[in-house]
Amino acid sequence: MLDALNRYEPIGIDFHTYLAAGVVGLHQGWALIYDQAAVAVAQKQLVPGQIAQPFLSPPTDAWLTAPLTPLPYWLAYWTWAAFNLAALFGAMLWASRNSGLERWLYAAAALAPWWVVHALNLGQVAPLVAAGAVLATRFARERDDVAAGLALSLLYLKPNTALLLPFALLVAGRYRAFASWVGVGAVLGVAALASMGRDGIAAYAAQLRGALPEGASNLTIEGALGVTGMAASALRVGIAAATLVIAYRLRHSPGLVIAAGAMGSLLVVPYLHGSDLCLFSAAAWIVWEEKAAWAWRLPIAASWLISVPYVNSTTPIRLNRWTLFEVGLLLALAISAWWPARRRVSELASASGS
Repeated sequence: MLDALNRYEPIGIDFHTYLAAGVVGLHQGWALIYDQAAVAVAQKQLVPGQIAQPFLSPPTDAWLTAPLTPLPYWLAYWTWAAFNLAALFGAMLWASRNSGLERWLYAAAALAPWWVVHALNLGQVAPLVAAGAVLATRFARERDDVAAGLALSLLYLKPNTALLLPFALLVAGRYRAFASWVGVGAVLGVAALASMGRDGIAAYAAQLRGALPEGASNLTIEGALGVTGMAASALRVGIAAATLVIAYRLRHSPGLVIAAGAMGSLLVVPYLHGSDLCLFSAAAWIVWEEKAAWAWRLPIAASWLISVPYVNSTTPIRLNRWTLFEVGLLLALAISAWWPARRRVSELASASGS
């Protein structure tokens, strides 16, 4: 699972694809970034010995990496990896309720799991999506809902990972956060249409209708529970509905709303890879910050410990088993949402913050 220890795993393979799409966009026109032949040629020119893979990501990923195209490839990759790590780590430090050494230790623990290393090794955008959730937590906590929505706009780098999160804030009454998130999406849509044209948009839509990449279901309910077809669809609808109800019940704690939305998202999407569990780290860190009781913190600490690359590699847990950890955290949040003392605690928290 730890790609950094696997010399056969191509380093930066996903960044390689984002950057190749950026190269095509800058030199041949943004309408062609979903011309897979052109992107494959660009990938081979960047790193001749590395495999080429289709560019299936939103155009935002190509736009974001395009400024790195003037750099030598490996300098561009390491710059990107450092930026992603610093963004997530810095977001946790800034959003923490703790101070001093504690906030550094908790942030480091949340970044210790193998999937964070995996994401950095691949050059994935997943750490930025997780950073968006963390930043939105502090902004929402401070009632700066417009800024929270802007932070959540990082979700547009990989929308499938956190699909329900903005809607969880919506049902929790954070209308301005949802509106600002939608507003940024509208601006990005106009930018995509202006830069790519209708043909480019159609090409992207055609890619989305294609078959899912190999291994895409390992971290989904199909991979974890073995359900398929209509049963899987019904279960997704039920999880999505339950997530939104939980978010409504937890509306006095925006951090827990965001954590619930993150967990529900990871459980309902049909396409995930290991790097997407960076959002799981973000959600667990948010709960750690919001719930100081050791009944909450001990299971989170245990999950961080067993997911550390060395520990996980010596006592491996199958990839699809991590979905059950997501289920466990969402169930714990559901219990908290209906716990008899919850309302009194939220009232005291609201009173102390007023």
